[in-house]
Amino acid sequence: LNDISLEIGQGQFVGIIGHTGSGKSTLIQHLNGLMKATSGDILYDGQSIYAEGYDMRKLRSQVGLVFQYPEHQLFEVDVISDVCFGPKNQGLSEEESEKNAREALELVGFPEKYYKQSPFELSGGQKRRVAIAGVMAMQPECIIFDEPTAMLDPVGRNEVIDTLHSLNEEKGITIILITHHMNEAIKADRVFVMDKGKLVMQGSPKEVFSHVEKLKSLGLEVPQVTELAYMLKKSGLNIEDGILTVEELMMQINENR
Repeated sequence: LNDISLEIGQGQFVGIIGHTGSGKSTLIQHLNGLMKATSGDILYDGQSIYAEGYDMRKLRSQVGLVFQYPEHQLFEVDVISDVCFGPKNQGLSEEESEKNAREALELVGFPEKYYKQSPFELSGGQKRRVAIAGVMAMQPECIIFDEPTAMLDPVGRNEVIDTLHSLNEEKGITIILITHHMNEAIKADRVFVMDKGKLVMQGSPKEVFSHVEKLKSLGLEVPQVTELAYMLKKSGLNIEDGILTVEELMMQINENR
């Protein structure tokens, strides 16, 4: 990473995009102290996480991290035991841990009839939700997701992304999402674009995806509707930059009639 400066506001939903090897995963592992920067500083709630005596354990309970393929984080005999593991590690009692676990599983929409089932018998989308609940049970203020929909079918992807938006909108949890799916990034409040260890672009989805040629030069795709709008504009139609939805594009086309 080189010369990166960014700010993420409380309660925001942030997307981080970039080709493989651009530095996305390295960046997020600095945000809760799993990696330490060789220079510069990271502030959480106005305090440097590198300050002497800073409570790194508390930081990691407030800033949760769900790695790529989070089902690899599952290991207990049943779902409820797995989700209880984090709260117990925080020093909560058995009763408090189970209360947090049940609330977290309910938040991610996981059916109670599967609580005593082995997590290894679940579908891919269900495993992801259990892994998310395991982080949620520690009641973090922010959760970082490293490609949580990788290798899921479209139904599973939609389930996970809907869960993340629900956590953000209903609970006010700050969500930081690394994704290769541009249709997931367009639903964020802000998008950060990484390339070769640098932050090369940031802004609203509309601002970022208006730079179609720049994104393509970085090895990134753009949403299909954005690509179509860009092609129509090149063909001579008066189309705005950064079209993100079919509805927006239809309005623009109708205005050209």
